[in-house]
Amino acid sequence: MLNIVILAAGLGKRMRSDLPKVLHTIAGRPMLAHVLDTAQLLGPDRIVVVVGHGAQHVQAALSAYPSVQFALQDSQLGTGHAVQQAIPQLVGGEQATDATLVLYGDVPLVQSDTLSRLLQSRAQGMAVLTETLADPAGYGRVVRNERGQVERIVEDKDATDAERGIAEVNTGILVAPTARLKEWLSRITDDNAQGEYYLTDVIGLAVHDEVMVNTAQAAASWETLGVNSRGQQAQLERIWQGELARRQLEHGVALADPARFDVRGTLECGRDVFIDVGCVFEGRVDLADGVRIGPHCVIKDARIGTGTHVEAFSHVQDAVVGEGARIGPYARLRPGADIGNEAHVGNFVEIKKSRLGQGSKANHLAYIGDAQVGARVNIGAGTITCNYDGVNKFQTVIEDDAFIGSDTQLVAPVTVGRGATLGAGTTLTKDAPAEQLTISRVAQKTIAGWRRPGKKP
Repeated sequence: MLNIVILAAGLGKRMRSDLPKVLHTIAGRPMLAHVLDTAQLLGPDRIVVVVGHGAQHVQAALSAYPSVQFALQDSQLGTGHAVQQAIPQLVGGEQATDATLVLYGDVPLVQSDTLSRLLQSRAQGMAVLTETLADPAGYGRVVRNERGQVERIVEDKDATDAERGIAEVNTGILVAPTARLKEWLSRITDDNAQGEYYLTDVIGLAVHDEVMVNTAQAAASWETLGVNSRGQQAQLERIWQGELARRQLEHGVALADPARFDVRGTLECGRDVFIDVGCVFEGRVDLADGVRIGPHCVIKDARIGTGTHVEAFSHVQDAVVGEGARIGPYARLRPGADIGNEAHVGNFVEIKKSRLGQGSKANHLAYIGDAQVGARVNIGAGTITCNYDGVNKFQTVIEDDAFIGSDTQLVAPVTVGRGATLGAGTTLTKDAPAEQLTISRVAQKTIAGWRRPGKKP
C-alpha cells in the first residue's frame, strides 16, 4: 500500500501575505493543487495533507479532493515533527512493499514520472530524491561512504567545511517503508542548530538499521524548486510557462513568442494552431485544427472550432465557437455564448447567453443577451437586446435571414420573424412579422430659425 504525505503547514513569512503559502498560485492554480494532482497520478491508497497555518483556508481550498485526509501540526517544529502528525492516518505497514512518500506543498512542479522512478528505486528499502548543484549553499548535503552508499543527510547549518563542498543535495522528497518510518520518527531528536526535528535524520537511522538507502534524480532541475518568496514564485511561474510553451511547440502549435504565453489551466490544441503574443488561457480551453488566436486575447473555459480566427484583444469565457467563425477584434463572448459556423462577431460586440446561428453577423458595437439568433441574420451597429427589466431576464428570438438595422433596440420578450427587416433606429416592443419591414421612428423635421446655445458673456 502507498501513502503520500504532503507537508503544507508552513507560514511562509517571506511571502508577506495573509494567504497560506501553499495556496499561492503557479499557472493559476494553488501550489498545493499541483502537488495533489501529481500525487493522484501515482494511485495512492491514502493522501494525508499536514496543515498548520491557515488550516481552515487550506482545507476549504481542497474541496475538489474529497478523498484527501488532513493532519494538524499546531506548532511548526520541523519536517520530522510534521510527518509525525500524519502517522495515525497512514494505512498499511504490515508488508515490506507498504511505503510512504513525503512531498511538499511548496514544491509544486515535481512530475509523476520522476516520483515513479523514485518509488521504483526504493527496492523495499528507502529512497531519496537528490539534486546535483553547481552552488549547493543552503541545502542539506548527501553524505556517502567510500562505497558510494548514502550514509546520512547533513543540513547546511550543521555541515563541516568539507561537507559543504558536496554538490549532491537533498530535495526533501523521500519514500520509506511505512512501518520503519513510524519507528524512525519516534527516535529522531531536535539536537541540532535549528532546534527542530529533521525528517532527514531518518536516513541516518535507516543506515544504522542496515536498510538500503537509494537515490534518484529529477528529469529537470525545476521539478525540485520550492517557493519561499514572491520572487521565487515569479521565477517558477516563468519557468513553468516556458515548459508549457515547449510542450505546445513539440505538438506542432505555432507560438509567435514562447516567452509571452500563459496557460492557467489546460490547453488542448489541434493541428496548425497559431497563437500570437500575450494571450492567456484559463480553465479548460480546446482549440481545433487551424484556429488562429490574435494578440492579447483572454480565453477561459471555451471550445473554438476548426478554422476559426479570434482577433486581437478579444475575451472569450464559458463559450462555444463553431467552425470558420470570425471573432473580434475587441469582442467579448460571455458565459453561454454559442457562436455558429462561419458567424462573425466584430468590434466591441458583446454576446451573453445567446446563440448566433450559422453565417450570422454582428460586426459592430452591439449587445446580444438572452437571445436566439437564427442563420444568416445581419445585426447592425448599435443594436441591443433589452433583456432585463431590473428584476427579470427575457428572451429575444430573431429567426433566419432577418435584417436588423443599425441603432435598434429589441425590448424582450419579442420575436423577429423569418426574413423580416427592422429599419434603422427602431425600438421593437411587439413581434415583427416575417418577410416584412417594421420601423418605429419619429418623423424627421427641421426647425427653422433654431440657434445653438452660446456661452453667456
